[in-house]
Amino acid sequence: MKIIKSKNGTEMNIFKRFLIITLTSAFVFSACDTDELHDLNINPTAANEIDPGFILAYTQLQTSGERYENWRAVLIYQSTMMQHFATLPGYWAGDKYTYIGSYSASLWDRAWRNYVKDLVNLIDITKDDPEMVNYHSIARIWKVYAMSRLTDLYGDVPYFEAGKGFLETNFKPVYDPQSDIYADMLNELREAASALDASAANPGVQDLIYGGDIDKWERFANSLLLRLGMRISNVSSADAQSAVSAALAGGVMASNDDNCYIQHSDGPEGINRNGIGEVFNWNGSSYTTDDSPRLSEYLVTWMTSTGDPRLDKMSWRVGVDGLGGAPKGLPNGYDATTIQSHASWPTDPDPADAYTEMDDYSRINPLYVLRESPMIFMTYAEVLFLTAEAVEKGWATGDAAQLYADGVTAAMKQSSIYDASLAVDDADITTYLTNNPYSSADYERILGEQVWVATFLNEYETFANWRRTGYPALTPVDYPGNVTGGTIPRRLRYSEGELSSNPDNYAAAIARQGADEFTTRVWWDVN
Repeated sequence: MKIIKSKNGTEMNIFKRFLIITLTSAFVFSACDTDELHDLNINPTAANEIDPGFILAYTQLQTSGERYENWRAVLIYQSTMMQHFATLPGYWAGDKYTYIGSYSASLWDRAWRNYVKDLVNLIDITKDDPEMVNYHSIARIWKVYAMSRLTDLYGDVPYFEAGKGFLETNFKPVYDPQSDIYADMLNELREAASALDASAANPGVQDLIYGGDIDKWERFANSLLLRLGMRISNVSSADAQSAVSAALAGGVMASNDDNCYIQHSDGPEGINRNGIGEVFNWNGSSYTTDDSPRLSEYLVTWMTSTGDPRLDKMSWRVGVDGLGGAPKGLPNGYDATTIQSHASWPTDPDPADAYTEMDDYSRINPLYVLRESPMIFMTYAEVLFLTAEAVEKGWATGDAAQLYADGVTAAMKQSSIYDASLAVDDADITTYLTNNPYSSADYERILGEQVWVATFLNEYETFANWRRTGYPALTPVDYPGNVTGGTIPRRLRYSEGELSSNPDNYAAAIARQGADEFTTRVWWDVN
């Protein structure tokens, strides 16, 4: 892998950079740190005179996330639980199934504080203006996306009353059953997609995802409907089939050009940057904020066994072989002491510093995790894999084998949005498909594994789809002091602040859903 000094990729135009700088100043109030839910819901500057386009862009950036929740909820917990990464430090609790309250609650705290209330406000201030129908519909679609991550990660959450502290002075919202949340989200996507109107006012460059392309927003809404419909396929098959059929009939993503992501920029403020990139903080030669993650042994073994050509592009190894060398994964569930007894540990270690030997394991190629890297929310490849699954279930027509092949191709090409050099050559894709043929008899495993690798760095989706399908068959760890009995967590725990700020509704939620523990399953997780 070639070490880079700067990213060779598409940058935001000057106007978009200026817009985001303006947003940083306009919404600096949202960076408050309080555990009180009523404070998280209040938006004292939300008013009709604020440009809806500014609110839209701000909420898109904040959903992409800051370093705070991307470090904790995305990387420390989900990426290691899903064995994309492995680490040794004890504060990487997800690698060891241990509990750190502020890490587990990081998405919860940031979502209510930063963007849920603003999406609710945007929907409210645009609802009665026919000319603002696209702003209104896009906000509804994006709110579903944001809320789906919250409910998938935690289970029952405030939904119908969420974010209404400013509008209705409701500072103690009820936690809604996930079944009710899903029913409404599916309905919202149907209605919002059908309401989009290319002849109405358009947010243009203030839409940081699709630049105001209404057709792409409609395809994304239907693609998200497909994802969420399939999510409930094991617990409510009739509703799932209805949603999947409606999504495919309405028109889903048609190519990688429809991929849903934000292209970030390296400053001048943190709001512009990719939160994952801020965690690694590449300075041109090394990672300077957190250099502990390595590619997981499970991931490297799986990709090696399948001959996956993406692995060489993902892996950056510095060790006994010098710069480069064959990819080598770090096993999950170890610390700096226990790793030295593992068979993969170097045979000639440096006794002065165990972490020196970590250069023997594969880091992630910096091109994937720069501060200006895109943040991916959903891709065409995922849509193809889900459609193939729908065909196998008899919910759609088509050739599942061809959808699989097209999905693999799209997944291997989609990394070009990070850098053109990361796209896989056509000949290598052909070889991979020849060596890894599709089989309807084993479709759940094949498609589940492909979604797992295609959603690398989009760990919210990786974790959710793994719980739904059970694939890949990850190997649990049994680190001393873990809180799950050596089983992979099924959710993250609520914010501890809820015990004091919203105790009655918190208690009602756990009485209905189950104990507020990593091992409690959300409604749709019955696999």
